[in-house]
Amino acid sequence: MKTGILISLLAIAAISPSFAASFDESFADSTLRIDYIFGGGPCGKVVLLDSQTKTPGWFGKRHRLSELPLEGNGSITVRDVATGDTIYRQSFSSLFQEWIYTEEADSLNRSFENSFLVPLPRREADVILTLLDNRHLPMASSIWRYTPSDELVRVPRRVSPCHAEYVHRGGDPKDVIDVAIVAEGYTPEQQSVFLEDAARMTAEILRYEPFNSRRDRFNFIAVMTPSADSAVAVPLEGKWPDTAFGSHYSTFRSPRYLTAPRVKAIHESLSGLPYEHIVILANTDTYGGGGIYNSYLLSAAHNSEALPVTVHEFGHSFGGLADEYFYAEEESDTYPLDIEPWEPNITTLKDFGSKWEAMVKPSTPVPTPWKEQQGGSRAEKKKRMAGRKDYDFTVGAYEGGGYRIKGIYRPVETCRMRDNYVPVFCPVCEAALTRLIDFYTLP
Repeated sequence: MKTGILISLLAIAAISPSFAASFDESFADSTLRIDYIFGGGPCGKVVLLDSQTKTPGWFGKRHRLSELPLEGNGSITVRDVATGDTIYRQSFSSLFQEWIYTEEADSLNRSFENSFLVPLPRREADVILTLLDNRHLPMASSIWRYTPSDELVRVPRRVSPCHAEYVHRGGDPKDVIDVAIVAEGYTPEQQSVFLEDAARMTAEILRYEPFNSRRDRFNFIAVMTPSADSAVAVPLEGKWPDTAFGSHYSTFRSPRYLTAPRVKAIHESLSGLPYEHIVILANTDTYGGGGIYNSYLLSAAHNSEALPVTVHEFGHSFGGLADEYFYAEEESDTYPLDIEPWEPNITTLKDFGSKWEAMVKPSTPVPTPWKEQQGGSRAEKKKRMAGRKDYDFTVGAYEGGGYRIKGIYRPVETCRMRDNYVPVFCPVCEAALTRLIDFYTLP
């Protein structure tokens, strides 16, 4: 093992999440944004520091600073140099960590932009970023020392020049969860269209539980980030318009997977505004989207399935929920079957007790037989779902999920994280989202 890698892994092992200092003791009321390049392929895997920016105001968590809400596929840690204490941690996932398991990564080296927000330390602090593989083991890391007097930490002259307005305000930005909705593929002349779309998507997210009953714990701010051209790139149709963040379909050759490669530009457009989570609305009617935990979600605004897709992707990007669907022709080994996934709504039954086992009635067998199985057309299933008066689904462990037919189990037969026609999150997903909202908003 190379010396540099050994030092990095030892530093990771030394992280102590038990220290609990007050926010004001450790941090100024400002944000430090750190931009990275994640790269890899046959050359190996690497995390490279790109740039650092500080702006007024911190709008993330102010308590449980050294605790992780979910394990995620990586973490960013701030450690006080003088004391050695961990004073802040947050988890995330990244598009790079999805790509590294594609066939393309076996023969091609690629890089991906990533940006992270942490509160601005008052004193010297080490910032440690760690990427985990699909067995939850470190696969790459970086340590950078922040020094308050460092003249190369950029201070923007002004906040975002984009038009911004709240489409829902539940409270003070420092007390609630702040979601920024940004425009992709909307020209300046389409600002009113974007604002209407942002309001519509916000209303849809807040219609679902547990968001509806906790709407006072969320702010949604719409930010009109203009593009030169209308619509977004559809490579299969040879369409490559000039847009703010270069969003395109066919990510990893999947026609409906819509992602945005210019992550740094997204954060630059939001500089100085109150935000923790990012929703990107694409001005297109082509079906698709994508959601990455604590990174961003991207959804087509004008497709007939735009509303349920946006909620589904919010389940990914905000809630860290896994996909509960699978297709025989598109099976994936994203989740090793001998490892318990960190996502709260799928299980390999290797550590079911850490998941929703307590929510399963004693009379319900595990694994749990399907009632509907795959019988009936999509339209017939949608009609049956619409005819229900309530959604008291039987919680169990139904085989099939996480892109695998066998070996991975989901909580109910169908849920908002499985099918677009389901108008609710299942009890397990709702409970997981509730825990997350409480983690961020309750002392």
